[in-house]
Amino acid sequence: MNTTTDVSPSPAAALSATAAQPVKVAVVVGSNREGRFGPVVAEWLLRHVREHQGFEVDVIDLAEVDLPTSLSHRPDAATRAELAKVSPKLAAADAFVVLTPEYNHSYPASLKSLIDWHRPEWQAKPIAFVSYGGLSGGLRSVEHLRPVFAELHAVTIRDTVSFHNAGALFDDEGNHKEPAAADAAAKAMLDQLAWWAWALRAAKEVRPYGS
Repeated sequence: MNTTTDVSPSPAAALSATAAQPVKVAVVVGSNREGRFGPVVAEWLLRHVREHQGFEVDVIDLAEVDLPTSLSHRPDAATRAELAKVSPKLAAADAFVVLTPEYNHSYPASLKSLIDWHRPEWQAKPIAFVSYGGLSGGLRSVEHLRPVFAELHAVTIRDTVSFHNAGALFDDEGNHKEPAAADAAAKAMLDQLAWWAWALRAAKEVRPYGS
């Protein structure tokens, strides 16, 4: 007679347990360009993430990281030191918000380098996008990022926040001049991110991804 006891939590129990735990969100500031506008949008974004109930926030600012574009399975000491600044944060995160500008109709090389140096850190986790730029508001960057993250088995959030002609939208103190629409969009996006983070985290507690 088989006396093995299945001690795995039920889906309902796992979801209930994980809902009580804060969602660890890593905000990725994707631009490292000299004179970038990114920090202004990043501060606006971070206020919303920190105010959202149930989130713990970490920041990965790619202006503070120097990852090479030449990938290697045996990175040298300098590259390992740079990876040590970001890899543990990505691994610990339950979810991500990627803040990206648009350069020449796409996202910056600094962001692609961060993505390509990692794989399991992205898997089965939700990713939301905030973008900024000129007329397009960075939306072309977001649409280019979606298939990249799909290849890495991440789940991208449907709703985004985009800032068209971003430089004209914020005052000298970094406050949005007419925040109502952007605030509402941020709340909708973060609500979706929280739902997916809870659902995916609970699912992985019941059954490891890919098993």
